[in-house]
Amino acid sequence: MKISVIVPIYNVENYLEKCLNSLVNQTLQEIEILVINDGSTDDSQKIIEDFQNKFPQKIKTFAKENGGLSDARNYGIDRATGEFLAFVDSDDYVSVTMMEEMYGLAKKNEAEIVICNLQKVDENGIVTQKLTQIPNLPEKVDLEKHFSVFSDISYFACNKVFKRELFEGKRFQKGMHFEDIELIPQILLQCKTLAKTDAFHYQYLERSNSISKSHTERGLDIIKAVKNVEIAFENSKYSHKKTELKNFQILEGVYTFLAYLAFVKEDEVYQKMSSELKKFIKERKISTFEILKYQRFGKNYLLSLPLKKQVYYFLYFFGFEKLIRKMI
Repeated sequence: MKISVIVPIYNVENYLEKCLNSLVNQTLQEIEILVINDGSTDDSQKIIEDFQNKFPQKIKTFAKENGGLSDARNYGIDRATGEFLAFVDSDDYVSVTMMEEMYGLAKKNEAEIVICNLQKVDENGIVTQKLTQIPNLPEKVDLEKHFSVFSDISYFACNKVFKRELFEGKRFQKGMHFEDIELIPQILLQCKTLAKTDAFHYQYLERSNSISKSHTERGLDIIKAVKNVEIAFENSKYSHKKTELKNFQILEGVYTFLAYLAFVKEDEVYQKMSSELKKFIKERKISTFEILKYQRFGKNYLLSLPLKKQVYYFLYFFGFEKLIRKMI
């Protein structure tokens, strides 16, 4: 098999058929689709069985007790036989040419990871936001020459294909929120070459009926994830590229964390998390100036954001947290 596509499933009966249809109809024939039922209690298993009966050569099904997204992905990694791995969330779907193009780019460019663009869609398939991943870089990305991608790219697992060997001795951390931020940078640090396509192959569904998850102390996992990446960075062949590490710390450890913190409602939890962030910034000697001037894809990141977000970040960086709490 050229690609093993790992699909963790948990109570997605309303979306699963569209996801699996996009996979069984891939123009790349040499794929296996590992469907991991992670303890669903709805009719997901019936849909899985229907697809396995129709496509027994492509779909491999597994049922396990609920262990969360990371556990289900790891379960699939352990059983995958493909040259490359891909991860697709079960309420999303992909273009039918995604795997063929990305596998072709991997072989053409001798790349260990291939990245595509993704876009958010509503339940009618209407695009609500385009998320361009690596603008202004060539199809083949030599990491030694273009290591800025380490601190620029979004660390989704779902819009990439990976050489399976990259996961030897590495797995998604079970029970951790933001598991992609923790593992995917570590995977990238093992690579020499990436490849990219500007195609928007991955369709990320924003459910209209979904209730926003409560933002809790679990957001501290973002900082834990960054700390684990720091350890891997110091032990990698790119350990001399300190600027890119600091930029990664700013993007994920500061901006991503603050974006989560904005929706923490309980004051006590907010104060604890804010204190952890300030400690994180101080220990790494990151100045407010460095945060404000941080550039992503060659452009000032803060100024590229919507005005509402700019105001939020500026108020936080200049010590107006009480005002922020009133605004929220």
